[in-house]
Amino acid sequence: MNLQDGDVLTTLTEGVLTMTMNRPASLNAVSADMLTTMEAVVREAGSQPDIRVVVLRGAGKGFCSGADLDPDAPPSSGTLDAGAALVAAMRRFPRPIVSVVHGPCAGIGVSIALAADLVLASEKAFFLLAFANIGLMPDGGATALVAASIGRARAMRMALLGERVPAAQAMDWGLVTHLCEAECLEADVDALVAKLGSGPTLAYGETKVAINGVTLGGLDTALGRERYGQTTLMTTDDFTEGVTAFRERRDAHFTGR
Repeated sequence: MNLQDGDVLTTLTEGVLTMTMNRPASLNAVSADMLTTMEAVVREAGSQPDIRVVVLRGAGKGFCSGADLDPDAPPSSGTLDAGAALVAAMRRFPRPIVSVVHGPCAGIGVSIALAADLVLASEKAFFLLAFANIGLMPDGGATALVAASIGRARAMRMALLGERVPAAQAMDWGLVTHLCEAECLEADVDALVAKLGSGPTLAYGETKVAINGVTLGGLDTALGRERYGQTTLMTTDDFTEGVTAFRERRDAHFTGR
């Protein structure tokens, strides 16, 4: 399976499928089309038992800066729905998925990273739920994925305050599974992928089902809540002000309307 559509690249080598978000100029801000393509890749890979591990990466200096805020297009639920579909497909994928976060990881990028089974973060990476800064709420399953990883209090802190969480803090909190020195990241990825690729994939699959059933049993419900809340928020004055302020590089003035 090799896909080279510009924004999403895939390579398959010895049972390891690497999927790369490839919009480095925007720190891999994702569009609905990108997310739909990625979801299709994950679904197809799930039907191919020769694919033993999926590795998810971002090109350039960042993992993913979140959804692409197109200044020429009105707000749409398309990206929201496509992101939810990708996260659901990753949860259902029957073999290990590894995300490699080497730089900024924000917005729905956090959901994509955490939907993987193992998250390797470079010491230079950080995680950011900045939705509140533009008058929105976390989506892509973040309300379930983040809370399942680090608990309610820390999830509230990330979601309400929009603070950057450096990689070392993310490791301490339990948001990621591995913290890597920047110069050792690729070697650490290779070693982990080699171990998974030679491991018992059927056992891995059943393990995923069991652990996700306990910790993410409410993910589908969370995605539904997020869709309702987010689509409602997209119609508010606060969202319009938040996006305008973001584009104008100024502080937003929210009114609660």
